Amino acid sequence: CGAVHSAVLTGAQSGLWQVAIVWGIGVTLAIYCSNHISGAHLNPAMTLCFAFWGMFPLRKVLPYLASQILGAMVAAFFLFVIYQPYIIQRELDRGIIRGELGSELTAMCYGEYFPNPSSLSTTEGLYDSSKRIIFDAKVSHFNAFIAEVLGTMILASVIFALTDSANNKAPGSNLAPLFIGLTVAVLISVIAPLTQACFNPARDFGPRLVSYFLGWGNIALPGPRGGFFTIYILAPTTGAILGGGLYKIYGSLKS
Repeated sequence: CGAVHSAVLTGAQSGLWQVAIVWGIGVTLAIYCSNHISGAHLNPAMTLCFAFWGMFPLRKVLPYLASQILGAMVAAFFLFVIYQPYIIQRELDRGIIRGELGSELTAMCYGEYFPNPSSLSTTEGLYDSSKRIIFDAKVSHFNAFIAEVLGTMILASVIFALTDSANNKAPGSNLAPLFIGLTVAVLISVIAPLTQACFNPARDFGPRLVSYFLGWGNIALPGPRGGFFTIYILAPTTGAILGGGLYKIYGSLKS
């Protein structure tokens, strides 16, 4: 969320890969910091995945989900506080009104949209409503759903592989967070043009809820095209469960 703020509002990162790698490093550091406390449960999709496959106690699921979403909301609020002048300036520069069509260009710092709203601007940076039909046709609800399922499925499968004690080819627990972060970065570089690459329902829903109350209203919830639940909550959760199951199948094979 912070990487998107700095990229969208200040141009601090000059390309998608720069955003992706900053995001991936952030994930890596978060895992290192929280692994000994909560097992690095930072993602509701992964928590539900582990619970589904009997690797996490059901009684802890709801408290963990609530904590993950609350943490994302707190982070989003403080990002709004420190970036507010940049948000206002971008709205003026782009000719958009918060809460109206086109304000996805700033709301994308919080919730996520499909396809990436950056293509709604003209070459001069102004919001161009005439691009709306072409913009919406680029990525359908179905394509966005599949993209999020596949991205999270790959991520979950990698996490299962890296944390499997029976996998003697894994880099070990000390390096696993680094490879998880790199996986996130690679997936973002591929999926972000389509859906902004969520893979984590808390990362989308928490900030999206904050932006709803900070003036973006219906642009945040339910969003101009809807689909926030199916694409950014249901799809990552489905993908994580499928990815865990996929690893259980191929991870059990012996050469």
